[in-house]
Amino acid sequence: MYVCTECGQESAQWLGRCPACGQWNTMKEFREAKVAPEKITLPRASAGGRNAGNTPTPIRDITVDREVRIDLRDEELNRVLGGGLVAGSLCLLGGEPGIGKSTLVLQTILRLEGMKVLYVSGEESARQIKLRAERLGGGSGDNLLLLTETSLERIYSHIEDLQPDLVVIDSIQTVSTETVESSPGSLSQIRECAASLLKYVKGGGASIILIGHITKDGTLAGPKVLEHIVDTVLQFEGDQHHMYRILRGIKNRFGSTSELGLYEMRSDGLRAVSNPSELWISDNREGLSGVAICAAMEGVRPFLIETQALVSTAAYGTAQRSTIGFEGRRLNMLLAVLEKRVGFKLAQKDVFLNIAGGLRVTDPALDLSVVAAVLSSNVDTPIETDTVMCGEVGLSGEIRPVSRIEQRISEAQRMGFRRMVLPKANMNGINAAQYTIELCPVGRVADAVRELFG
Repeated sequence: MYVCTECGQESAQWLGRCPACGQWNTMKEFREAKVAPEKITLPRASAGGRNAGNTPTPIRDITVDREVRIDLRDEELNRVLGGGLVAGSLCLLGGEPGIGKSTLVLQTILRLEGMKVLYVSGEESARQIKLRAERLGGGSGDNLLLLTETSLERIYSHIEDLQPDLVVIDSIQTVSTETVESSPGSLSQIRECAASLLKYVKGGGASIILIGHITKDGTLAGPKVLEHIVDTVLQFEGDQHHMYRILRGIKNRFGSTSELGLYEMRSDGLRAVSNPSELWISDNREGLSGVAICAAMEGVRPFLIETQALVSTAAYGTAQRSTIGFEGRRLNMLLAVLEKRVGFKLAQKDVFLNIAGGLRVTDPALDLSVVAAVLSSNVDTPIETDTVMCGEVGLSGEIRPVSRIEQRISEAQRMGFRRMVLPKANMNGINAAQYTIELCPVGRVADAVRELFG
């Protein structure tokens, strides 16, 4: 059969366009096993387990208990997971090669005390993992058991003998089962292995953390077939040439997917960054045009980011629109609003936009800082370095309110800014006297331009 790499839709024949999601050239061949395989015997999934003898139950009779979560001793990782790793869940951690996935997981499980952890490696030898653990300062590591194995059946055998509290598999693309006649890493192998592991954890087994590869297209190898099966998908992002890493929740059945974790790559492992605002704001902004500071939010966490823009005369007939960390279509919309509602002619000028620090932001409150940075570069006039802003720009040129305005104001005040431009509608219910920062409410883009540039 053929499987869509975007949504997981199955088809008996190849199709140029997926009938489910509408994407083109996403159907990839998927070979099923020729002979119906025997079922794998799973540990702790006996007839008395949770999945045995299930019957339809009225929803009013179902009792809901608070999920038991495992404290991973990592503030950033716990917050992205929603308060810790849920016991009996299947978590997938994905990222590019060399980004630090194995380092993050290894240094996390080395901190766990009183838990038996089984680390299954299909890529590295036990000696290599031992050398990395010593570099990370993991101590004795009496709770950590290493296993170099790629056969799913033998992994289950060791799990049944050891009865660990947590299992780590590095990586899922190297694990294969004898019930599928294909090479490790293929769609069929990944699908069958992940489905079998999910059945194990839901049958009362230990929690499992899977480490997955990223394809050249930037998606998890598997692709959506693997993401549909697991409970939680975490993506580890960053540039190998920079020291900062971003942990983002893509899917979470037990919490929010809007949380963000920040790490600094060091010689002794990854260090959690507790103050992200200092990470993305440079100190040499004095006298520079095209730079604006925005008070953004990721989940419930406020931080300040630097928006950089460059506007220059188009060297060719068609003007360029290039963005890094910001959606290109939204930039085109904001440029159209500037031309229609404010009167700035940018049709014959190249516009380049960059979110400093390699961050990818989806918060609509970034609109006002994007507009301010573009106008600052266009007129070559710097914005005052003690000014921060936030606000969503509508198609009519109005500044729409944003969420969690109190947290944004408090973060800007804590970082030492003296003035904040914010939507007028957000001033309802806010006591401006409790803040030392000056609040400048604006209702339209033209008002914001007068407030910033006079």
